[in-house]
Amino acid sequence: MRRKNERGVLAPSESGRLAGRVAIVGFPNVGKSTLVNRLTSSRAAVVHESSGVTRDRKELLCDWNGENFLLIDTGGVDIGDSSPLTRAIAEQARAAIAEADVVVFLVDATLGVTTGDEEVAEILRSARKPVLLTANKIDDPSQELRALEFHRLGLGEPFAISALHGLGAGDLLDRIVELLPGETEPTLSEEAIRVAILGRPNVGKSSLLNAILGQERVIVSDRPGTTRDAIDTRLVRGEQEFLLIDTAGLRRKRKHRQGIEYYSELRALEAAERADVALVLVDSEEGLVDHDLSVADIARKAQCATLVVLAKWDISRFDTDDLKPEIKRRVRQRPPVRAVSAKTGRGVGRLLDDIEALFARYAGRVTTGELNRFLGELMETRQPPARARRRLKMLYGAQVQVRPPRFRIHVNDPTLVTRDYGYWVENELRARFSLDGVPVTIDFIRR
Repeated sequence: MRRKNERGVLAPSESGRLAGRVAIVGFPNVGKSTLVNRLTSSRAAVVHESSGVTRDRKELLCDWNGENFLLIDTGGVDIGDSSPLTRAIAEQARAAIAEADVVVFLVDATLGVTTGDEEVAEILRSARKPVLLTANKIDDPSQELRALEFHRLGLGEPFAISALHGLGAGDLLDRIVELLPGETEPTLSEEAIRVAILGRPNVGKSSLLNAILGQERVIVSDRPGTTRDAIDTRLVRGEQEFLLIDTAGLRRKRKHRQGIEYYSELRALEAAERADVALVLVDSEEGLVDHDLSVADIARKAQCATLVVLAKWDISRFDTDDLKPEIKRRVRQRPPVRAVSAKTGRGVGRLLDDIEALFARYAGRVTTGELNRFLGELMETRQPPARARRRLKMLYGAQVQVRPPRFRIHVNDPTLVTRDYGYWVENELRARFSLDGVPVTIDFIRR
């Protein structure tokens, strides 16, 4: 059984299969992310009053009347804007359209037909996919006549809805389900390894995800803060399934962040909470800095197994042998380290092997016999602490949880366990049972 889950993200369904994929596209600031949150009954998509908040395509599981399908949120398509970032957003939207079985074309009923709407309509006509023209921001039934103007786009009868208030959302979902092909692909399984890619801004998280997938799944830019949401991508290699989660950069002093940055970082923290393994990226060009330690501590507090990835290794001025001991010394979980270059592909192919091996230890179990033999050896190796003529005795231990591992050790008096001794037992446990990078919890309880 999974330890972590979150509503509104990819999750196993009862049927175990998806009825199809639905892309929501439109001009910037027409309310696409608000509609996604309405249809999925979640707050998974970042919503803000400024335009251009959504950039990458974000996939979310939607359930309506027992049918499960993927809903794909996309960035605003503005053909008239020739900036590199806007062009990249448009390409992500085109990719979503190509993958979709049904497209919801969202327009702003308060503005009427705009040049941008006509440009998006032209793209959809050439795509030859079922299109549901949807007029948004009709917050009162008396305003439904505003939707009629959009007949001129030549994409059929427009739906009148209010993504903010839910007006017409049920009718739209009914029509979506009618058009879906049904049982096109499996949903994410319970056995999938959930991997969050964490790091400070511009450290190379999106580049690494694209390198692992072998395609431009997310937008990469030299501008810090390009990724604003947690982007889930399913990957199957052999018999093993992965959920790779690209996240926004984690900055210093998060409590002072406001607006889009605040919500972007909140999504990154939530991604860590539902992940099994965290890839903590360190910029090899700069080496390990204090901010990297803060990111690693976020992974530890989220109870993720941690793997440190030395990114941009092709331009590094450090030697791996110099950085590895420092990382082992300064990061509490003593994580394994892998040097990679998303640009050249060096080390990327072995990264999934590292993740599988780390997850096996994260989900593994130490037998009671092995654990108690180990505790007996510890008692002989180092004299336990004592106070008032009473000395600590570790009497019996057992592992009581996996994903992550938790151990319960019965002692004669828990108050005798000092902080230093507890850390020493934890570190010895890691070394004995190959738990480097794995969060370990030890409860010392009275017999």
